Amino acid sequence: MRIGIFVGVLAAIIIAIILIWFASCYNSFVKLTNTCKEAYATMDVYLKKRFDLIPNLVETIKGASNYEQSTLQKVIDARSRIESAGSTSEKLEGENQLTSSLRSIFALSESYPDLKANQNYNDLMEQLRRIEEDIANSRKYYNAVVKRLNNKVEMFPSNIVAAIFHYETQPMFEITSEERENVKVQF
Repeated sequence: MRIGIFVGVLAAIIIAIILIWFASCYNSFVKLTNTCKEAYATMDVYLKKRFDLIPNLVETIKGASNYEQSTLQKVIDARSRIESAGSTSEKLEGENQLTSSLRSIFALSESYPDLKANQNYNDLMEQLRRIEEDIANSRKYYNAVVKRLNNKVEMFPSNIVAAIFHYETQPMFEITSEERENVKVQF
C-alpha cells in the first residue's frame, strides 16, 4: 500500500515538473518572440529615418552637379524595392541593397570636390553617417536576439515546444556579397 502511495506521489511530482518546465519554456518563447519584434521595430525606426533622408540627399546631389545617373538610380531603385517589400525577408534584402548602393553615394564626394564643398550635402551626409551607425548597432542587437530565438527553436528539448506552438526561426540581417567588396566609382 505504501509503495502505491509513493509511486503516485512520485508520478505527480514528475508530472508537475514537466508541466512547470513546459510552461517555462513556452513563456521563454513568448518573451524571445516579443524581444525579436522589439529589436526589429527599433531597427525599423532607424531604417525609416534613412529611408526618409534619401530623397533629400539624391536631390541635393542632382542639384549640385550632373553626377552619374546610374549611381543615383540604384539608390532610388533600392528605396522603391523596400517600399514594396511584403515580408520581413524581402525588406531585409531590400535594406541590404540600399546599404550597398549608399556606399557609392559616400564615394561620390571623393571624386567631386564641388559636391564635397556643398554645405547641404555635407549636412545630409553627416545625418546619414549617424543613422548608419545607429542602424549598425540595431542590426547587431536584432541579430543577437534572433540568434537566441533560433537556438531555442532548434535545440532539444525546447524544439518540442516550438513545434507544438509553431515557433519558427527568424531571418538574420546579413550583408550581401556585393557589400563585402570595395566600392568602385568610375566616371
